[in-house]
Amino acid sequence: MLREGIEAALIVGIVAGYLRRTGRSAWMPAVWIGILLAVSLSLLVGAALQFANAQFPQKLQEGFEAAVGLIAVVVLVSMVFWMKKAGRLIKDELQDSVEAALSSGSSGTGLILMVFFAVAREGLESVFFLLAIFQQSAGPAAPLSALAGLLVSIAIGYIIYAFGIRLNLKRFFRWTGIFILFVAAGLLSAVVRSLHEAGLWNMLQERAYDMSGILSQHGMIGTVLSGLLNYQESPAVGEVIVYLAFLLITLALFLAPQKHVPAGAGHAEGARS
Repeated sequence: MLREGIEAALIVGIVAGYLRRTGRSAWMPAVWIGILLAVSLSLLVGAALQFANAQFPQKLQEGFEAAVGLIAVVVLVSMVFWMKKAGRLIKDELQDSVEAALSSGSSGTGLILMVFFAVAREGLESVFFLLAIFQQSAGPAAPLSALAGLLVSIAIGYIIYAFGIRLNLKRFFRWTGIFILFVAAGLLSAVVRSLHEAGLWNMLQERAYDMSGILSQHGMIGTVLSGLLNYQESPAVGEVIVYLAFLLITLALFLAPQKHVPAGAGHAEGARS
């Protein structure tokens, strides 16, 4: 949530900063309307999915959890690779979108929609990710941690906007991207477990190993690792295979050298603001 929140804060900060620099701060209410609409949509989608899950019988709940987990993995992976590719260009793209929205003569509607879609994407990504995490982690720790990450990201976003602090986005998205791929690997192994509990996957169910005597899932460290990375003290062989195969493929692709941006796009390096 810290990463998702910072992404959303950067989007809002870039738009707000551009409006301020170009003498159009009067349009800020349209930005806030777009943000509130995006947050409202995300909360409604999250509440609807949670309500629907509660109405299902046990077997169907497991299948639903597997589907949500799979969507969360797809969302996280696509987000990581999209930010690797577009992170340096995002500032110029947003400023161009602001100009297009304000030149459309729609009395701020274009700006509201632009901010709405930009923030709603982050919000809906967060919804599926959080639902998948909450399904794996009982108790208040996960929601409180998510809230803490969000609050810290808001504070960081305000500091960047108010004081003009420059943030090395390339380094930030690289390291958080690696971390998120480990989170996604844990979610994917949980999907395999949910499919088994739903009766849809019954292969490779032998225990791969038993770490309960070394790192218990119920101790302090084990609980943190379980909630964060879906650590299991005695996972099934299928879960381990999926976890390792996913990490091997995604990390290799993510850490591969990126193609150089054409010379004409060199000014996009200004996204570090």
